[in-house]
Amino acid sequence: MSENVVHLHKHTDPAPMDAAPTVLTVVPDAPPARPVPLWVRSGRAVKTVVTHERTRSVGRAVVRHGLYTFNGGRIAARRAWDGRTGSRYERMIRAAEAAGNLEAAEEWEERLQRFRAARHHRRMDLLHSPVDAAKGVAVGAGMSVGVLVALGVVLAISTGQAGDVITPLAATIDFIALLIRIVQIVWGPAVTIGPFLALLALWSVGRKQHAAPQWALPANVRSGEGEPITPSIVVKALRDLGVPALARAIKEMGDAGASMLGPITIAGCGVEVDVTLPSGVSTNEVQSKRRKLAENLTRHEHEVFITIPQAARTVRLWIADSGALDEPIGPSPLVTDETMTADYKKGKAPWGQDLRGDAAALSLYQRHLLITGLSNQGKTVALRSLALWLSLDKSVQFLMGDLKGVGDWAMFDGLATTLIQGPTDEHVIRVTEMVESAVDEMNRRIQAPPGTTFPPLIVLVDEAQVAFMCPAKDADKRPYGGSKANSRYFMAVRKIHNQGRAVNVLMWQGTQDPTNENLPKLVREGAHTRASLALGTESQARMALGDKAVDGGAAPNLLRPGLDRGTLVVASDGITIPAGQSSITVRTHYIDDDAATAITDRAKALRDGVTTLHAIDRGEEHDPLADIAAVIGDATRVRTKDVLARLATRNAGAYGEWSFIDLKRVLDDAGAEPYKSDGVMVVSRDRVARALANRDTEGSASAE
Repeated sequence: MSENVVHLHKHTDPAPMDAAPTVLTVVPDAPPARPVPLWVRSGRAVKTVVTHERTRSVGRAVVRHGLYTFNGGRIAARRAWDGRTGSRYERMIRAAEAAGNLEAAEEWEERLQRFRAARHHRRMDLLHSPVDAAKGVAVGAGMSVGVLVALGVVLAISTGQAGDVITPLAATIDFIALLIRIVQIVWGPAVTIGPFLALLALWSVGRKQHAAPQWALPANVRSGEGEPITPSIVVKALRDLGVPALARAIKEMGDAGASMLGPITIAGCGVEVDVTLPSGVSTNEVQSKRRKLAENLTRHEHEVFITIPQAARTVRLWIADSGALDEPIGPSPLVTDETMTADYKKGKAPWGQDLRGDAAALSLYQRHLLITGLSNQGKTVALRSLALWLSLDKSVQFLMGDLKGVGDWAMFDGLATTLIQGPTDEHVIRVTEMVESAVDEMNRRIQAPPGTTFPPLIVLVDEAQVAFMCPAKDADKRPYGGSKANSRYFMAVRKIHNQGRAVNVLMWQGTQDPTNENLPKLVREGAHTRASLALGTESQARMALGDKAVDGGAAPNLLRPGLDRGTLVVASDGITIPAGQSSITVRTHYIDDDAATAITDRAKALRDGVTTLHAIDRGEEHDPLADIAAVIGDATRVRTKDVLARLATRNAGAYGEWSFIDLKRVLDDAGAEPYKSDGVMVVSRDRVARALANRDTEGSASAE
């Protein structure tokens, strides 16, 4: 039933005229659905078919292949036109003039003139070619007939048959007739198939050039990822950057913005271009839109770097090839070249590669060093690779504190004079005393006679934030950590930063996640070389590298944690930085523990032997003769000044003030007097060992 209420009239026996008819009202439980009109159902079906993904794919394919053929014809026509005219040269001249490259414009102008001269020569030749061709055909035909007749005469003489004279000529005529018949047979199908082959060729040209709208292209092509960088792409990316003044200026330029761009040059695994911004557009407006610019260039954000060169109102864009930065760089020369040595003063440590793919080497001469970054980004490996290179200079001494204590620096046991490994407050106390002993050595060197030279002493503390955050205090209630004037670690580092460089006492620190609490301002600004791996915020980047570097384009906060592991942004005068830039991005070589151990083994072979201390003497009883034997190690003999330096490093409180006279007194009393060798005073290992043995024997005898 189609109505909610149905009236049924029941006719029975005649009723009085005034009687009302019987009416039955039926109310169903649920109203029945109205039938959907046919046109509605047809519309829904059509909509489903039209919006279905398969229909869309088919539609895109039809449009795509149709436009491939049409635009392929346009491309082929333009190529033909360019080949017949000088339009290609004229375009290049206009582009060179727009870029301000007058030399290139003149070169293209000369090429255009040569092309026109050659074309004129060919056209003049065409005026005489019909006559020349007719003469050539006549002469050729005559010569051919003569040759065939002569051949027939020879054949007739040979066979004795006069009819053979025309046999070669008849065979040639039959062959020509056969060719004509073949052409007649093939011509019809060729005329039929030829247009289809031509359309197929045009389709192939359009397909190779992706000559269709973006929405019609396949998904893997539609993204445009990896598209070569051209001037038009760069200008379009800048125009669509969302800076109104920039977009307006580009539209008003007669050359559509081409004059803004310098030459696009290949730079390592990418390209580089300088962009001179129009009046009213500042460089920071472009810098702040790095992600959008990268996406406009069909790149990821980490594949575009924006720096500020010396030229006013100019930004320098470095655009990586798509995916190139995700490829690892080669092994370190320290690993591949087993003959490599180091030179602290004149050499540079092979650290990695810059974004251009060139080798990035860092000078360590008289430069304090700070490397920071988030945890697990390659900080220790980057810092260790510098120490590994410097260890190949046998004059360099190391005092090392590893406040992580997981063995990252264990290979320096037997190479470093002091090696403390561990994360506890006790280890921080020992590291602090180690740094303070370096301060005492620095003061001793400063008080030496003018002109005295000293071997380099590298004081290296990894995970230095543990020391700054240490709550422990000494007996005088002085804190080991913190950044106050009574903080022992902080003040020791500051003293080395202030005066250590002049006497080759250098402070190297590695720390993570820099803040004002775990990396005080005075300490981070005391480093000559500052490098940072990936960081979380721009404020941390400013702490790590300084305001100047960040304002100049340095952005370690834009590196991808985990993905850009080992990539550093470096601000230092010890590394070659492109002119006008304040920092450089370096992808460091990865040297694993096994390779690092092999390098330190080579470094140990260059030295006389080093006894590594794993604790600092805190004023306990000491034995001068035994300490002298310990610092000599396995060397046959050691110069007296080196013995004094090693003793001061071993226990600054006991030996920091020692002079040659003090050393000689102890040795003379023990019967191990120093002597001259090659004009310098040395201490003999055998004499000291014999003196110790005699002393121990005498001590045992007296005890009995």
